Amino acid sequence: MGRPRNKNFMVHWLRDLLCGALIGAGAILPGVSGGVLAVVFDIYRPFMELLTHPRTAVRKYWKWFPPIALGWCAGFLGFAKGIAAAIDSSSTVTTWLFIGLIVGTVPSLFREAGKEGRSAASWVSLLVCALAVFGGLFYISRIVCVSVRPSFWWYNFCGVLWGMSIVIPGMTSSSVMMALGLYQPMLEGLADLDLLVLSACLPGMFLAILLLARLVTWFFRTHYSVAFHGILGIVLASTLVIIPTSYSGTGEAALSLVCCLGGFLLAYFLDRIDRRLQDAG
Repeated sequence: MGRPRNKNFMVHWLRDLLCGALIGAGAILPGVSGGVLAVVFDIYRPFMELLTHPRTAVRKYWKWFPPIALGWCAGFLGFAKGIAAAIDSSSTVTTWLFIGLIVGTVPSLFREAGKEGRSAASWVSLLVCALAVFGGLFYISRIVCVSVRPSFWWYNFCGVLWGMSIVIPGMTSSSVMMALGLYQPMLEGLADLDLLVLSACLPGMFLAILLLARLVTWFFRTHYSVAFHGILGIVLASTLVIIPTSYSGTGEAALSLVCCLGGFLLAYFLDRIDRRLQDAG
């Protein structure tokens, strides 16, 4: 009896470590929201509960948080250099990997959104959020051409954007930073563990998380179906807007397809692990 429990614990621990790493990496990758990945991996609600009701959340989810936190740090800081290298090599292929990952979780997200029923307001929320996010991201990434000089306060602003993208699923902070010309210096600073970048962005990120956590949690508690369908719309729109439209050649297009399929299979694999762990109790 003890061995299956230990085996399930290790599988769950490794799964949470991987999910945390992907969420941290998603916060860095352009067009991908770490909050969306937290939702699709079913980590978002425990995380928000930790922020709003830490005493009860720690007792309830204490096994989850260490591997998720370690994975997030690895994905956010440790993978920054790797992601920077991957983006330099081919941002198109890297983006397709995460698109496949998100698309693979959409069916489970749709089931979760309808857990408490679907009303007309739910479908309106999905449509309005999808149109608003798609229009906003399209405007920032394709129309606005603004560039600023990196500084302590601008790095702090980047941290606030990252915090908002964690608490508000679907907000793709990296896209905004790219539009302002802050993304590349920020990513290089994280990869090199630059003290100026770390001391500026991390406090801003944690402050944004703490200030927004209770408001977002209240909305989910009182309007669950409307909120979750809104998230579904955000996921679909934020995924649609980052689809690459140009390729260097047939090889890059083929590799993009392979990575998209790999991301989809990884999401499917993680979902299967979740179901097995739930069936095992």
